[in-house]
Amino acid sequence: MNHYVSAKEFFANLSPDARVYLLIRHGERRHITPQDADNGAHVGLTDTGRQQALDLGALFPTEGDAVYFSSPVGRCIETAQRIGEGRASMGGPAAAPVQVLQPLGDFFVRDFDEYYAVLNEKFYPSICQWIADGVHPAYHNLHKRAEQMREMMLEKGTARFNIFASHDAWIVPCLAHFCKFNFTPGVWMNFLTGLAFVVESGKMEQIVPVSALNDGNLYFR
Repeated sequence: MNHYVSAKEFFANLSPDARVYLLIRHGERRHITPQDADNGAHVGLTDTGRQQALDLGALFPTEGDAVYFSSPVGRCIETAQRIGEGRASMGGPAAAPVQVLQPLGDFFVRDFDEYYAVLNEKFYPSICQWIADGVHPAYHNLHKRAEQMREMMLEKGTARFNIFASHDAWIVPCLAHFCKFNFTPGVWMNFLTGLAFVVESGKMEQIVPVSALNDGNLYFR
């Protein structure tokens, strides 16, 4: 079973000199069905998902600046906004406006026709096959692209706390690559779960799988 460090523990033990790049899945959303014409892009956060993001923001240390990046999809934008609001509610600085980054929405997609073909019917099996093989017709090379995702985050983020709200499809491959996690269609990653890159004195010191929820794993029957 994949093991995640609780966000509370992670931030409580963070060095005051550390710079954090947090790649995090959006909060709990409403259910997406194969009948959704836009492949679920319109589906937003539930009330629980909004509160989850606020609660995560309240765990951040209040010292230091923060920047917020998001996939263009509304539930990711709102997640980033709510994290910033949660931090501000604890005495941190007012949340900076969320910067939308298209790559957080489709960074790993190589062939959109192939991707849309598997999105509704074979999404989880296709991702698991990609993780196992490293290659898939719909996606870029998993390992090379995961490294490029980290490089992009380190380049874009210039604050002490750099939050990147995205989707499970692009966080799962990063967890597989950097943390050697395994996933199946029955055991996935939960909402508000992801990984943090921790930089100190200009060096990458830690890569930490993190979850703001009690269990970073999500189970399907």
